[in-house]
Amino acid sequence: METKWFNVGKIVNTHGIRGEVRVVSVTDFPEERYQAGKKIFIFGEKDTAPKEVVEIESHRKHKNFDLLTFKGYPNINDVEPFKGMVIRIPESELTELDEHEFYFHEIIGCTVFTDDGKEIGKVREILTPGANDVWVIKRPRRKDALIPYIKEVVKEIDPTNKKIVITPMEGLIDDED
Repeated sequence: METKWFNVGKIVNTHGIRGEVRVVSVTDFPEERYQAGKKIFIFGEKDTAPKEVVEIESHRKHKNFDLLTFKGYPNINDVEPFKGMVIRIPESELTELDEHEFYFHEIIGCTVFTDDGKEIGKVREILTPGANDVWVIKRPRRKDALIPYIKEVVKEIDPTNKKIVITPMEGLIDDED
């Protein structure tokens, strides 16, 4: 069976001269994902198989980035080729989530309906600006709708059937654009 891979971050640059890379993470579990001794898989953007498998030597936070070093890659020249590459993990490393918690890949692609049955569109992207996530809903022949992931709005999530039911707040979805 083919391994399914999930993005956890993107290497956007090097940091300093001692082999550190700057990662923009898309994981809610950076401490777990980037733990010293863990193996991660580095892919080119369009690759279906890893270009490199590396072991994490160290992890620290710096501003909005995760800074990583890898065993056997002690200087900037060793990690320079990783710039622009994506860090992925196999499906087998996904953690069990609590009830009412979902991975982004379970939400993206779901069709969103209002509680009275009207189809709004599909979740295209998830933004994480702060207090709560915001789902970007691609609507046919309209501009995207932005839905806050809060219990007052999102009433039901069924990732198996790729269906989400919301109760839109007044002014949340404009019908006249």
